Amino acid sequence: MTATSAVPDQMALIELLMRERALAFGDFTLKSGRQSPYFFNLGRLTRGAALAMLAAGYRACLEQAGLRPQVLFGPAYKGIPLAVAVALDWARSGQDLGIAYNRKEAKAHGEGGHLVGAELTGQDVVLLDDVLTAGTALREAVALVQAAGGRVCGVVIALDRQERTTSAPEAPSAVGALAAELGVPVLSLLSLSDVLTYLMQSTAGLPGVDEKDQRMLLDRLERYQSEYCVA
Repeated sequence: MTATSAVPDQMALIELLMRERALAFGDFTLKSGRQSPYFFNLGRLTRGAALAMLAAGYRACLEQAGLRPQVLFGPAYKGIPLAVAVALDWARSGQDLGIAYNRKEAKAHGEGGHLVGAELTGQDVVLLDDVLTAGTALREAVALVQAAGGRVCGVVIALDRQERTTSAPEAPSAVGALAAELGVPVLSLLSLSDVLTYLMQSTAGLPGVDEKDQRMLLDRLERYQSEYCVA
């Protein structure tokens, strides 16, 4: 299976993410220790209208791939509001999907356990998350779903950074490796290539950034892509 990016209006979504600084440019140290000229954080989307637009993109991505899950699973923590927002978007068309998520730490009282929400046994489950770097959190979530008897039929993230799993030029991307490992589609609303295309084609430019600085940013992003990402 291959990773796919598909959303009806990618340019509008990129503009929203930049406006809310969910997609920011500068100098950032990633969890891996790598220095990146951009950073992606869906936690910056804190208002209903922005989440509604994002949810519509996730739903469109699933529909275009022909996926019809019975349960949407949001890995803690950023996946939780995504699952809720996408389920609400789908409910407007009369499709009532279940929602489930995991706790970071198992609850020791009450019903206990790691899982909260809809029953997973025998259900087709799609996982929703923001971005995939190494894929550790998503793999842990897949293991939880499968242990509970659920069938993982797909994964959707907002941004595919397209970064290779190793420094070898022929290495697959982290997203591609996860798709091959799970044997299900791993979809993305956007990719780094989409962001670069937007920046190259945009006539509006970045807010507060002059043409020279935008060109320098593009150069940095292209070097980063060449060094760390799949072609």
